[in-house]
Amino acid sequence: MDKQELKIYEIMEVCLLAGKIILQSGGETYRVEDTMMRMAAAFGIEKTHSYVTPTGIIFSAEGDEPEPAKTRLIRISERSTDLKKVALVNSISRKISSGEVNLKEALEQLNEIDSLNLSFPIMIQVAAASLASGCFMIMFNGGWNDFIPAMISGGIGYFAFVYFHRFVPIRFFSEFLASFLIGFLSFLFVKIGLGHQLDKIIIGSVMSLVPGLLVTNAVRDLMAGHLVSGLSKGAEAFLTAFAIGSGIAIVFPFV
Repeated sequence: MDKQELKIYEIMEVCLLAGKIILQSGGETYRVEDTMMRMAAAFGIEKTHSYVTPTGIIFSAEGDEPEPAKTRLIRISERSTDLKKVALVNSISRKISSGEVNLKEALEQLNEIDSLNLSFPIMIQVAAASLASGCFMIMFNGGWNDFIPAMISGGIGYFAFVYFHRFVPIRFFSEFLASFLIGFLSFLFVKIGLGHQLDKIIIGSVMSLVPGLLVTNAVRDLMAGHLVSGLSKGAEAFLTAFAIGSGIAIVFPFV
């Protein structure tokens, strides 16, 4: 492998790593493709092609004629929401475009971002989900006397979702079990007299599980013409909504 070919592969590695971080962190498909193509252009490769789906990235770069195009594939197995990482990768992309960062520095910084765990501690996440559940309940015209039950149900439900997901990596089952627990706790609060409007408590409590970012990205990708990614994310959002609805539905026959 000559130096020119080796450099192309190094550039592709940087571009794919940036795309992988954005896609795993909840970024849109168009953002992944645009970032990879801009970074490759800044390093001197003008002719690039990318094909991005929620589960994988195919990236192709054409060197000088008559060299054939180089193509690499990377698999995406885990996806979460971490917009801080998306912002950090975008910042590195802008520095590459302006010439502030070279290829080696970009690779080191991207590897550092990839290894970071920028998520808030679990108890802060639970506290935020709990407070959001109570506020959503009020937003849906619930009464203030149901604020505390909604907070407790939503917080425990979100904690159960995170806890179950560690043991069962399939999101459908963890979302199903968490929503069932939310429905059961909401019914229990109403049964013992601490809660009053069962529907409002449940609606507020499950909002922390609702796939808002997935729906937004699915619509954005469909509007941008990324039909495969848009439909895939839409199907994933539908499965999440179905899991939440199914978990709640099991509780209602006992109401």
